[in-house]
Amino acid sequence: MFDKLRIKEHMEIVGKNGQHVGTVDEKQDDRIKMTRTDSDDGKHHFIDMDLIDRVEDNRIYLKVDQPTADGVKA
Repeated sequence: MFDKLRIKEHMEIVGKNGQHVGTVDEKQDDRIKMTRTDSDDGKHHFIDMDLIDRVEDNRIYLKVDQPTADGVKA
């Protein structure tokens, strides 16, 4: 389990496979809003905090790999 308070702006989000998924813009309830610069369409996308495995070394590690995370971004 991870502590939501450890999630900070500008942290990198990586998939289970170690590939870059996005960068934290801000926390919103039980989701992470990612920066627009990480999206192909220039819009903000979100990741549910339920997908987070752990937070360490100023990085957020997801329970899913990068392609799966791309598919669940809202």
